[in-house]
Order: sequence, then C-alpha cells, then structure tokens
Amino acid sequence: MKQLLQDKIFAVIQREASNLKVEAFVIGGYVRDMLIGRPTKDVDIMVLGSGIELAKAVAAQLGPKVDLAVYKNFGTAMVKQDDLIVEFVGARKESYRKDSRKPIVEDGSFEDDINRRDFTINTLALSLGKETFGKLIDHLGGEADIEKRVIKTPLDPEKTFSDDPLRMIRAIRFATQLNFRIEDKTFEAISKNKDRLQIVSMERIIEELNKIILSDKPSMGFKMLFNTGVLHLFFPDMVKLEGVDVVKGKQHKDNFYHTLQVLDNICKNTDNLWLRWAAILHDIAKPPTKRFDNRVGWTFHGHDFKGAKMVPGIFRSLKLPLNDKMRFVQKMVRLHLRPIGLAKKEVTDSGIRRLLFDAGEDIDDLMTLCEADITSKNEYKVKKFLNNFKLVRQKLKDVEESDHLRNWQPPITGEMIMKAFNIGAGRDVGLIKSAIREAILNGELANNKKDAYEFMIKKGIDMGLQK
Repeated sequence: MKQLLQDKIFAVIQREASNLKVEAFVIGGYVRDMLIGRPTKDVDIMVLGSGIELAKAVAAQLGPKVDLAVYKNFGTAMVKQDDLIVEFVGARKESYRKDSRKPIVEDGSFEDDINRRDFTINTLALSLGKETFGKLIDHLGGEADIEKRVIKTPLDPEKTFSDDPLRMIRAIRFATQLNFRIEDKTFEAISKNKDRLQIVSMERIIEELNKIILSDKPSMGFKMLFNTGVLHLFFPDMVKLEGVDVVKGKQHKDNFYHTLQVLDNICKNTDNLWLRWAAILHDIAKPPTKRFDNRVGWTFHGHDFKGAKMVPGIFRSLKLPLNDKMRFVQKMVRLHLRPIGLAKKEVTDSGIRRLLFDAGEDIDDLMTLCEADITSKNEYKVKKFLNNFKLVRQKLKDVEESDHLRNWQPPITGEMIMKAFNIGAGRDVGLIKSAIREAILNGELANNKKDAYEFMIKKGIDMGLQK
C-alpha cells in the first residue's frame, strides 16, 4: 500500500514519529477514498502518544509555508500544506451519556480507537512505522466491506447509533455519496433508533443533509431518510408530498417522487446547492393547495406563490441561512411555472420581457430548474417540452439583446418625475413609473431614457400635471 503514501509529508511524519518514539497511522477516510479511487485531500493521523507534539515536530520540518493549528481542548492539531490538510490526534477511547452525543474521551489503544469509529470502511489504517511503512491494518473487515460496497458499523449498530445518533444520517450520507448499500441490520437500527436524533442539533443534521444534496444522485439518500422515518422528524413538509389520491378514477402524480426526480435531473447540470434546494422546494406547497375539480381533476392552483411564502419558515426550521441564498430559492419557487407556461403556448415578446424583468440575473438558473421539472413518462411529451424550451431560450436571448431587460433599471427615476412636474413623492409618481414599466414590457416603448422621458411628459400631462 506504499503507493497510497507518495506525498512527501508521510515520510516526514514517519521520521518525526520515530524520533519521538511514538507510533503513527493514517486512518479513516483518506485510506477508504484511496482504495475506492476517490480523490481526497483530508488526512487523519492517529498517534499512540501525543498528536499535538507530533504535529508540531512535522510542521517544524516542513518549514514556514506550512500552517499549524493546535486545539488543546480537543487534543488535536492540524497541519496544512498547499491543499493537503492533515489532522493529528492521539488514540482515544470514548463513552457516552444517554442525554448527549458528546463523548467522554480518554487515552486509548489502537483497538479502542478503531472500535469507536462509525463504520467499518472508516476503520482501515496504514502504518507509518519505519519497518512497517504502508502496511494495511484491517481488524474489522473494512477492505472487504469496500469491495462489497456495504456500510455497516464496527460494533452493534444499536449501541453505535444510540451513542451518537448523527451517525444514522452519516450512514445514509456515505451510502449516497459512495453508491453503497447499508447492511440490513444497520439499516433496521436506524429506523429503530431514529428518535435519538432529538439530542442532535439541527445545524449538524443540515450539514449532513447538504452533503447528501450535493451528491451525484441525492434521491438515494432522501429515499433512505424517508423509508427509515428519519425525514419525518425534521422535514415533515417534504414528507407530506408523498402519496397519490384518487377521486372518480382521476389521480395526481406522487409529488414526493416527482420532486426527487427533478432533484436528480438538476444535479446533472449544476453543483449549485441553492438551486438544488429550489428543486426540492419547487412543489412544496402542493399539499396545502391540492383541490379536486369535477371538470379538470386535481389542481394545485397558486402552489408557486404559496411555496415561496413557505420557504422562510422551512429555512428557519432547518437552520438554513436567512439571507440572499434563501431569497434566491424563494424567487426560483415563485417563478418556476412561468417558463413552463410560455413553453405551452406561442412565445410572445411581451411574455419574454416580463420573465426577463422578474427573473433578472437568475434567468439561466430558472430555466435550468424548469427543464429539470419535465418528468413525464410520455417521451413524446418530454421531447416536445424540451424543444419548446429551446425556443424560449432563443427568444430570451433575442429579446435581451434588443431590450436589455436583464437586471433592468427604470430609465426614469422618481426624482426625475418629481423635478419635471414640481411635485413631491406620492401616488402620481408611482403611477407614472408603473406606466413606463408596462409600456416597455409590452413593447410599446423603447427601453431608453430619451423615449421614456417623452412618454413620462405625455403621461403626466394626461393625468393633469403641470410641466
């Protein structure tokens, strides 16, 4: 396994560990990912002795371009060289209280340290000893589990998950990221112990959920979260999307699985976490807006506007940022039906102008979301919609080039109106500004200052204002 330790930092660690008369091992995710062939730059070094002292010695040998951070309270230290991050920690033994996932930590043996780890695939170690450099140490069958592509715990999964409930979501996260299967006994233990997640902060849960969302196929993770009952605990609004109602022989699609398909679709075209969140939330208001109409069947009128109003509450409950990221998701949810509406009928310049005006700089992201939202089983229907979207995209480009409506700023300001008619702020100023905007969006007025000023004067005079 020496080929996994080509970076010169490992030779430095080996030499300094020998000088300090301690044993050191590369352990966990770095070994796992190297065996899988998955690139990684995070290295964990387990030391039978002081991890901090070894880190200091290594940093001193690597020179001034290396960053060293020491965390005495946690008994850890971190060395950063270029884009490689190496964390040093002494071997530990952990025990837990029932009301907390924070362990009571003691110095431990090599066996204590690997037994405390979450999954067998993370227990593999490579020796950095002088005589055993690069030797793979696999006491718990981690290499075989990597070959079998299975996630399971080193010890009894019920104890593992009861001690640290976050590991239940981490199991689902690893399975999603690596495209592995969770062992049956381990999967059952997640369902059985899910209520223990109540002692875990939402910030830690959402950190793992975002990693699932950023994976290549996040639907895998969401299905496991749903099937174990974990999703029901912290994201009930998404769970409500699941299910199909039938009235008079008419049924609607299962909006939970539709949402997952949209999410997977959009992941093929963007790594933007917040655009992926927009895919998750685009139909979130379908349950509260669901109605049955005897003439047309199931309707979800207004679910775009209702969904946009729900976004802040969902972000707040999930401890997601209440800032521009949230407002971006709101905007995507509110507008997600607009391009679809244009694609269903003749694409007019006026409709395109209004879409450009409302979407602004986010128009490309909105189109990406809407194209991902085409999930019909009817291949002809999907092909037709995608072809129509090509027309919408071309029309967007043409109108933008001629009218410059992306990030549109009104050519006439309120101050200009007040000065022209010698009036103060008020209703008349708003009416004139709205009239200018509508005239531009309807194609009746060119989007430039000269023409807009002339329009303003005529409109003001028509309203009885004195120039």
